[in-house]
Amino acid sequence: MKAQRILGSTAVGVGLGTLLLPAAALADTTVSPATTPVGGTVVLTTTECNPKDGDALFHVTGPDRDQNVRSTTAAAGGGLSAELFTAGFTLGTYTVTTTCGNGSNGGTATFTVTPIGGAPAGAGGKDGDTGVLVTGGALAAVAVAGGTYALVRRRRRPTTAA
Repeated sequence: MKAQRILGSTAVGVGLGTLLLPAAALADTTVSPATTPVGGTVVLTTTECNPKDGDALFHVTGPDRDQNVRSTTAAAGGGLSAELFTAGFTLGTYTVTTTCGNGSNGGTATFTVTPIGGAPAGAGGKDGDTGVLVTGGALAAVAVAGGTYALVRRRRRPTTAA
């Protein structure tokens, strides 16, 4: 009976890990381009937020910024987007955290502001999935380790003569 209970717990752990891993793909915010010169424009896009739920709020933080950019513009691929003009930004990396109109997390991304004539523009940045992936992987690893321990312990238990 104990082995069945432990294997059941293992199955639940693997199931939770499996459910959490795809969640990283759901909270999707991108910044395009990922690298822009001072005075350039980046497009902030979240495909997680539904325009019917209200505006998306892109919170931009970095070396000299702590500002919100509100979006009501529907993105071509679904979700919401906004343009951010980087005139006056200090050189460095900025983080964009998105909150949807219904209060849910729309994801996180980063972009870098470079000097004029600096690095060429990138394809777009996405960040923030690491924590979810690590959590899902850890749950799966613990579940497999627990199941292995239960099987090894069961095999080592001496049998008693009746």
